[in-house]
Amino acid sequence: MRLLVLGGTEFVGRAFVDEAVASGWDVTVFNRGTHAPAPGVTALRGDRAEPDGLAALGTGEWDVVVDTWSWAPSAVRDAAALLAGRAGHYVYVSSRSVYTYPTAAGAGEDAPVVEASADDGDEVGYARFKAGGELAAVAAFGERALLARAGLILGPYENIGRLPWWLSRIARGGPVLAPGPAGLPLQYVDVRDLAQWCLEAAGDGLGGAYNVVSPSGFVTMEELLETCVRVTGSGAGLRWVEPETILAAGVEPWTDLPIWLQGDDYEAMHQGDVQKAVAAGLRFRPVAETVADTWDWLRSIGGQAPMRTDRPPVGLDPKVEATLLDLGD
Repeated sequence: MRLLVLGGTEFVGRAFVDEAVASGWDVTVFNRGTHAPAPGVTALRGDRAEPDGLAALGTGEWDVVVDTWSWAPSAVRDAAALLAGRAGHYVYVSSRSVYTYPTAAGAGEDAPVVEASADDGDEVGYARFKAGGELAAVAAFGERALLARAGLILGPYENIGRLPWWLSRIARGGPVLAPGPAGLPLQYVDVRDLAQWCLEAAGDGLGGAYNVVSPSGFVTMEELLETCVRVTGSGAGLRWVEPETILAAGVEPWTDLPIWLQGDDYEAMHQGDVQKAVAAGLRFRPVAETVADTWDWLRSIGGQAPMRTDRPPVGLDPKVEATLLDLGD
């Protein structure tokens, strides 16, 4: 199988490359060249946001194209239109953020989606970026477009900082603020499981939208953080604090305390219906494997995860954490 990954050097794109190479696929990546490509791939250079930036894709044929673009959907429009006659399937890594907010718990792929256009520019925001990207992929590829609506993505090479922040904080040891309730059900997907399923699904000719995350409650907040304690071997002590106390202190879920959410945001992110993707073969590795492999990778690069420049930093101010820990005593 011949795979073209638009991007292919960071987090999600890198996972697709690694999974495909391991499966013996012939892999080409197209990007600006700011990061070194993985071994064993063909590298094409270009900046899809610039005029004539797709020139390197003017020739060539592929069985599957993977696109992880998260900005103006016009870039997806142009790439998909250029490749439609020379590629078999187009995998667009979308997001469950495309659903209109608030998204009810248990929402499936038929839930309402935000209004968007494939012609949208840089000003419309993340939800419309992804929704417009979906429209662009479908306009060019029709039923040959697979829309992978991911939610929380974790695993090695993460450049958002969510699981790396928890690992780094817990590795420092001592009492650690753990946001309650401990049994809060979570929903996420290991980036490698996302990539593996998308490649298999595209190879099988699947198209349309799929929520590509684990079932809600695949792991709880307590199980995730206790796994971080075991994997790092830090002996850190988790101090569970009620959400009302945390929120009253002005702490922001998701950014100050990554992964953790409350209210409508929680229902939208951690309570989606994933039966369609599971029925189509989506599998999930144990949380211990995701955490351990992320920790091994983090240590291999010196303990500091690379961060996307278009995303705000995550993590709780140590002074705020100390204050909340005192309140919990």
